[in-house]
Amino acid sequence: MPEPRHPLFSTPPPRVLAHRGLVTERDAAHGVAENSFAAVAAAHAAGASIVESDCHLTRDGVVVLFHDEDLSRVTGDPRRVADVTAAELEAVMAPYGGLITLQQALDAFPTVAFNLDAKVEAVSEPMGRVIGPHGARVLVSSFSDERRRATLRSAAAHAKGGGRPATSAGTKTMVRLLVGLRLHLEPLVRSALAGVDALQIPERQGGVRVLSHRLIAAAHRHGVEVHVWTINDPDDMRRLIEMGVDGIVTDRADLALQTLT
Repeated sequence: MPEPRHPLFSTPPPRVLAHRGLVTERDAAHGVAENSFAAVAAAHAAGASIVESDCHLTRDGVVVLFHDEDLSRVTGDPRRVADVTAAELEAVMAPYGGLITLQQALDAFPTVAFNLDAKVEAVSEPMGRVIGPHGARVLVSSFSDERRRATLRSAAAHAKGGGRPATSAGTKTMVRLLVGLRLHLEPLVRSALAGVDALQIPERQGGVRVLSHRLIAAAHRHGVEVHVWTINDPDDMRRLIEMGVDGIVTDRADLALQTLT
């Protein structure tokens, strides 16, 4: 495999990406929720060097780690993240492990890299502004190629010597890549992989198999890593790493670290 394109991947794989931090059964029984300060702290304490999370924007413009557009699944509060202030969200999240903003995550865990999904269009510019000085330890992702590129542009404008963030392919880029692989169109494969550092994918999407030996080989030819989500079974973790996958995105970072390192 060629040299990695980004310092985040300068150490040899396999990589464990802590999906929304780490919430053990014991922590869950005490009310700790995903993407909370406690969940990120638990992932760090378990030894995870990369935390995967999601970014939304509060009503007063604060970028927070939160997956859903509204608070109902996590807290029972029906309001949208975009309709509450950071202070209001902090109060709501207090019983669930505590709110963590993107700025707090980067400041409180300086040795942790963050794989961050821009969940809505409005978050791209402020998200890029926050991560700009920390690009060497951030990977920007989104199902929307437009959102991730907007975030990357904002990060570049606010880099302050922090280097560029890494990035993973969005849905349109993945479709181009899969078409190129299926039709053996190497120029299309090459153009789809240009400008991305990782493919972060499920094994299957609906009835379509996404992961294949051919995809892994093509990615590696172009210096691109392959990370598969969301894998919680140790046997599946081992199987995928043996297949050539570079990283496992998992809810059980503690178990994955025990299994793969």
